[in-house]
Amino acid sequence: MASKVKDQTSGQNTTDLDSAPVTAAGREAGQMETDARYRSVCKIDPHEEYNMKHKRRGLALIFNQENFYWHLRLPSRNGTTADRDNLKRRFEQLDFEVKAYTDKKQEEIMDIITEAAKANHTDADCFVCVFLSHGENGHVYAYDGQIQIKEVTALFRGDNCRSLVGKPKIFLLQACRGDKHDDPVTPMDAVDSAVNQVVVDACGVQTLPAGADFLMCYSVAEGFYSHRETVNGSWFVQDLCELVQQYGSTLEFTELLTLVNRKVSYRSVQNSRDLSAIGKKQVPCFASMLTKKLYFRPKKGDYV
Repeated sequence: MASKVKDQTSGQNTTDLDSAPVTAAGREAGQMETDARYRSVCKIDPHEEYNMKHKRRGLALIFNQENFYWHLRLPSRNGTTADRDNLKRRFEQLDFEVKAYTDKKQEEIMDIITEAAKANHTDADCFVCVFLSHGENGHVYAYDGQIQIKEVTALFRGDNCRSLVGKPKIFLLQACRGDKHDDPVTPMDAVDSAVNQVVVDACGVQTLPAGADFLMCYSVAEGFYSHRETVNGSWFVQDLCELVQQYGSTLEFTELLTLVNRKVSYRSVQNSRDLSAIGKKQVPCFASMLTKKLYFRPKKGDYV
């Protein structure tokens, strides 16, 4: 039986559990009991999917930066228009409302994104934001300055965008993430057109934590160049769009992104003014904070 004993130094009453010592076995048993109770409450269904049966698929924003203000000393991104048009077609195929912008200034981009974060997404499945630009050290470039990726993703956290809580928030970044080429391990058979040269997007965007239900997709692993063809567009966007066209409505999205990684990794630079780039390779990557499986099945009117 527990009895109260007065502490001589503090004058406070403490509880004496019959002076029974707590053994290691007792502590272990208590922890096991707590763990078992937690496991019984938190049963995980490995097949659980995001609810993608809202009235709307959602908004997809595409920010395409081809030219830059002269003082930034960044080269034009030839081929990026092909990426923009390709992505627009593929996201429309997945039933998104797509809004594409080209060469917007920093303030204009942040105004558009802030407006999107404040909008009501209650009847939407998810949200997508794409940046096609140069980038480094956690930011991408607008026409006249930097856009901090962390500031963008913060606008869509639960405390700032309640109507997207528990819904997928997907960010795709086509930008270089370093100053190194990925050396080939095996030879490639692919041949690029003589007029379709491979160039790189400048500098590096670091992977940033975003929060639950975010999916951060990068055209290349951190520390390496991201390759873009001056006619056909970037390797990452080309292969992503091709696989979305083939499997976008049937394959779980992170599995599709893994296929994109594989397909891009098969490529190598065949034609470039930079002779040191010949034969070099690239591997995209993604950081998933998704908590369920994500499918973009065709909408059938069975809204929930």
